[in-house]
Parts: sequence; structure tokens; C-alpha cells
Amino acid sequence: MKKKLIILIIALTSNFVEAQFIKEKSINAQVGLGLSAPYKSVDEVTDDGFFAQGELVLKVKSWIEFRPYAGFILTNSNGEDLNGNPTNEKAETRAFLLGGKVRVRAPVPWVAPYVEIGIGTSIGKFETFTAFTNIDKSGIIYHIPLSFGLELGRNNNVDLGLAYYFQSSVEQFAGAFAVGITFPLNNKK
Repeated sequence: MKKKLIILIIALTSNFVEAQFIKEKSINAQVGLGLSAPYKSVDEVTDDGFFAQGELVLKVKSWIEFRPYAGFILTNSNGEDLNGNPTNEKAETRAFLLGGKVRVRAPVPWVAPYVEIGIGTSIGKFETFTAFTNIDKSGIIYHIPLSFGLELGRNNNVDLGLAYYFQSSVEQFAGAFAVGITFPLNNKK
């Protein structure tokens, strides 16, 4: 009974407690050109499509942020390699992305370079067909996100970057060339 009471008190009071190390909260919305490519390919295949993602930005310091994210990527093969030659190789992804990242950035106004890394999951359908692999998989797989780019503007609220999601269990990576906008939430000073 005592344990249940303690758990109930913690659950009821946890909504009133805020983490002291989070300085600011924002929402970042990104949209861009989705890309997917196999790890190994003879014909240099890259399939394209659409990418969209939303992130909750939790700023700890001016140079470090935690970013839980949710998004999706849809890529399809057009039957051609990068040179426009016909090919049977492809790396298609139709997936929902969910995970968390840490962003380290240069804390400067107007143009702030950044890099981020994390871990997440991809939920969807993945096809990797090359001379080296033959994978057709649906379900849940893990991925490692790695991104780099620039935060632009006086308050660094415009994001221009490249995002990669390394999906080793299907031997491909998905990614995007994306533009994002950050909207601040009500922050206490």
C-alpha cells in the first residue's frame, strides 16, 4: 500500500515539476526532398521523394539542444541511376520516423553551423535491391540519425541542412535535404 501511495504522489506532482536545466522550448518543422540509397550499389542508385519532420527543441545551453522528433519519409525508384541509365537496383523507404537527437551548434547569430546525432526507430516498408542485397522488409527497425547544416537568421530560427538515417538492418540510408523553421513556445526567463 505504501508503494502505491508513493507512486500516486509522484504521478500527481510530476506535472508541476519542470526540469531546471531546460532553458527554452521550441517547435521545429522541417520539409524537404527525401532521399534513400543502398549501402552498396553497382549503378550508384539514389531514389527520391518527400520528407517532413517535427521536433521539440529543448535548449540546455546556447550550444547544445535535445531534440525528440517524429516525421516521415517516402521515396520511390524511377528505374534510373544517377547518370540517367536504366537500372533494376533500388532503395525505397516508406516509413514513419521516431527518436531523439542531440544537437551541438556554434552559438553565433545569423549563421550557426551544427551537427547532431541520436537514435531512433523507422516503422514502415523498406526495399533494397542491388547486385549485393535483396531485402524486402516491413515493420520496425532502428536507425541512427546524423545531421549537419546551418541555422540562419538573427535568432537562428531558419534551419537548412542534410539529415541521414542509417538503417543498417535493411542496408540503406534514408535522408533529406530539408528546410526548417523554429517557433518558440512560451518560455520562462
